[in-house]
Amino acid sequence: MAQDSGNRSFDLKAMLRDERFWKIAFQVITLAIVVALASFFIGNLTRNMARQGRIFGFSFLLNQAGFSIGESLIQYRPNDPYWKALTVGLSNTISLVAAGIVLTTLLGVTAGVASFSKNWLLFKLSRSYVGLVRNIPLLLQLFFWYFAIYGMLPNPANQIELLGIAFLNNRGVYIPWASSAGLALFAIAATIVAAIAAVYLWQWRIKVRVETGTGGQRQLVALGLLGVMWIGLLTLGIDWTMPTGIEGGGVSGGLRLSREYVAALSALVFYTAAFVAEIVRAGIQSVSKGQWEAAHALGLKASAVMQLVVFPQALRVIIPPMNSEYMNLTKNTSLAFAIAFPEMYSVATTTYNQTGRPVEVFLVLIATYLVICLLITLVMNQLNRTVQFKER
Repeated sequence: MAQDSGNRSFDLKAMLRDERFWKIAFQVITLAIVVALASFFIGNLTRNMARQGRIFGFSFLLNQAGFSIGESLIQYRPNDPYWKALTVGLSNTISLVAAGIVLTTLLGVTAGVASFSKNWLLFKLSRSYVGLVRNIPLLLQLFFWYFAIYGMLPNPANQIELLGIAFLNNRGVYIPWASSAGLALFAIAATIVAAIAAVYLWQWRIKVRVETGTGGQRQLVALGLLGVMWIGLLTLGIDWTMPTGIEGGGVSGGLRLSREYVAALSALVFYTAAFVAEIVRAGIQSVSKGQWEAAHALGLKASAVMQLVVFPQALRVIIPPMNSEYMNLTKNTSLAFAIAFPEMYSVATTTYNQTGRPVEVFLVLIATYLVICLLITLVMNQLNRTVQFKER
């Protein structure tokens, strides 16, 4: 008996010294704390709602919204239900996110690469842009673009005409657009497919140049043909409505991008691209100097060194933090309510003010941003796997 007791004591001491035991114990304790806190808050919420005679539920989304929305990508009327109003806000948010990611990437990569330029003007412009924009709050930049830039454009009677195909005034920007929603979706889909094909052709050309030392002329010809096909499809295969000026002021036809939308998009792009530029600069700097020197020793020009040797290696460092910046851009779209753009947060705020359902509305809001960010993460993780070194 004494021996059994000693063995049990020994086993207990051994277990307490076992690192695996403490890892499991810590997780169990953490889970218990989380469950206890969740139970407390849910119970408190349930008691308060019962005291006020309210029942948790989402049936209110079927009720008539009763408020108008100034800008909508889908058809909406004030007598539509709340879920339709929230869908309008979601579509406006997605339009900001999609356009913002594309423009942010283009501007950020350009500014990041320009910081290595031997051209004094390009270098100074890049560094000044990053240093200035990163240190000014985004909300202040939103107000700057809305009031000081687009708010200072002339009124419709004195609007600015750009090449006869676009107009600018203090009500917004007017550009050519497809004559129907179906054709617009087709044009967007064709552009996305053409862009993906162009990226693959360009990567194929780089691979051919590296492996064979040739100029990749066939791939260039394929890129040119792809561009011609894309332009031909958009110009001949789609019926466009062109904006035309009206005598006395105003514009008819085309697509109107409201002053609120272009101000929000401009602020988000210029702000986020400054951080992307720093990510690109850091990624390029992470490539060892030996790679630069070896490429120059082979007689490659500076542009070829960046394109064929440095940037492909830098992508392995650039892409992971870019995911965070894209998610930051997505979440920062909620600030557009400050300049009256009807994005998801703005519409949700109006909804809970009218319904008195803040818990349900904010749960919908949280789930929406979470799903968008998770989708961005899914795409970026897949892209990250494609640029990593492959072991043979």
